[in-house]
Amino acid sequence: MNIKLEGKRALVTGGNSGIGAAIALGLADAGAKVAINYVAHSEAADGLVQTIKQKHGEAISIQADVSDPSAVEDLFRQIDVAWSGIDILINNAGIDGDRALGWEADIVVWRKVIEINLFGAFYCAREALKRMVSQKSGVVLSTSSVHEEIAWSGYSAYAASKAAVSMLTKTLAQEAAPYGVRVLAVGPGAIKTSINRSVWSDPKSLQDLLGKIPLHRIGEPEEIAQMVVVLVSDVASYVTGRTVFVDGGMTDYPSFAHGG
Repeated sequence: MNIKLEGKRALVTGGNSGIGAAIALGLADAGAKVAINYVAHSEAADGLVQTIKQKHGEAISIQADVSDPSAVEDLFRQIDVAWSGIDILINNAGIDGDRALGWEADIVVWRKVIEINLFGAFYCAREALKRMVSQKSGVVLSTSSVHEEIAWSGYSAYAASKAAVSMLTKTLAQEAAPYGVRVLAVGPGAIKTSINRSVWSDPKSLQDLLGKIPLHRIGEPEEIAQMVVVLVSDVASYVTGRTVFVDGGMTDYPSFAHGG
């Protein structure tokens, strides 16, 4: 099956590194025009743009803090100027915050995680849906996590934000469906990126992590990107309002494989 996204206009927030960068490249390889959003490290975003252009694709980079609603409005205005609208939004920008038990958490840090992961996803979805509902087509896909279902001690803000993204996805999907617009999410498990290098580069930590994954390996960013490309394409035209987990079976609770 050859998936084609020619003519589609896509935005990937937090698209200059890790999973976001892999998604941006995957969408471009399928033929989409890709706007790569970043908040810092412009050189990485510009490098991705050049990589896409070298493959004869079309891409732009745009700086914006997704937790700032006025910045998000300006982000979408820039896409309107460049491409006269949007067909695919990938809500990927997110942080996990500093590890701290709930009663020890710094309120400022806790709030920032929610502002980026949840408020940022909503601000971007809001702007995208204004345009998609009007044109009666489009897909909004958010990067959630296995931690929308699995508790994660020390990261209450992150887990809460991803659980909220799940219900936001379902609610917006219900609202947008009559207009031919789909809203869904992808839920990565343990993925090999620079953010979690300290885990997968340490043999003891890696062994502990692999015990939580039935497939007994860490996923690659490209494996998330491949699923995203499928989900935003017409191949998945009957899929909306759900999180699709790409986690090697982590949400299957492998600790119960040998009984309770």
